[in-house]
Amino acid sequence: MTPPYARIAAELRRRIAEGELAPGDRVPSTRQVAAQWGVALATATRALAELRREGLVRAEPRVGTVVAEPSPAIPSPAVPSPALPLPASPTAPGAAAQPGDRTRLTPPPSRDAETARRRPGPGTERELTRERVVRAAIEIADAEGLTALSMRGVAARLGVAAMSPYRYVGGKDDLILLMADAAFGELGYPADPPAGWRERLEIAGRTLWATFRRHPWLAQLSPLGRPLPLPGLTAHADWALAALDGLGLDPATVLDVHILLYSHVQGLAINLEREAQIAAATGLSEDQWMDVQGPALSAIAGSGRYPAFAKVLGDLGEDGYDFRLDDLFELGMRLLLDGVTGLVERSRASGC
Repeated sequence: MTPPYARIAAELRRRIAEGELAPGDRVPSTRQVAAQWGVALATATRALAELRREGLVRAEPRVGTVVAEPSPAIPSPAVPSPALPLPASPTAPGAAAQPGDRTRLTPPPSRDAETARRRPGPGTERELTRERVVRAAIEIADAEGLTALSMRGVAARLGVAAMSPYRYVGGKDDLILLMADAAFGELGYPADPPAGWRERLEIAGRTLWATFRRHPWLAQLSPLGRPLPLPGLTAHADWALAALDGLGLDPATVLDVHILLYSHVQGLAINLEREAQIAAATGLSEDQWMDVQGPALSAIAGSGRYPAFAKVLGDLGEDGYDFRLDDLFELGMRLLLDGVTGLVERSRASGC
């Protein structure tokens, strides 16, 4: 007997083969598959995973699972075939593809692509500035993730010719640096800082966290060992280093504390963009994903091999555990600054 996931995969495979689902079209999400076929979310997830394995669908960040582009066919050199006429209108949804229906071979042009091909008005070009290019790029990254960013997409968003943004930025890599500098510089610091070093570091951490919350893609840009030379980012470092000045810590320790504070914020913020990508690709929220994984976690806890894990889960009871990044950020900040307090007190006691 064919398992349910295989029957679902076969039906979606048929829709793709017959053109009901064209390249670039969204396929039903995991939740939609589960509801339509009356199966568990795990079964729906396995069906879509099978199609991904076959290369028929792919995950599009912040969009979901879409039909993949077909592999280009190898032309036969033996007998040239006459040109096939294009149909007057696209094949109706649900109808079988016809021999001359070439519209199913490629997806229809997107609205952004059509906009990019239109000849822009002279006023639009005259009004273009580097700031507008950068702001448009930030809006795309905020809405769709950094992987969706392209120079052509920025031009389309601005309603200008595809090559126009290159007059203001050297290319995508240069554009991303300008975006990061602008984004890091959006939130400033008080002109009159509080007297206590701890309060100042709390402001530094919360300002950075708010910045990453606004622009989740920022956390993906660079590892700690390769800091970006950006004035907007340096402003955050300068505030934190000033807070640590005069506490009796040696310069290397001052930098260590600053890097630890930044890594706490960035390390949590990395999950913002990843969660958005996974939610779009699977169609599952965090709670729905946990519902799918619940039986497996319960089986691990009940195996007797992990008593501490089982005890914590048991102590949580029916209420369970609410995963909140904002709460984790505040807890981590408090624990980190408690540790710095001890470091400062020991440094002062030793007279260093």
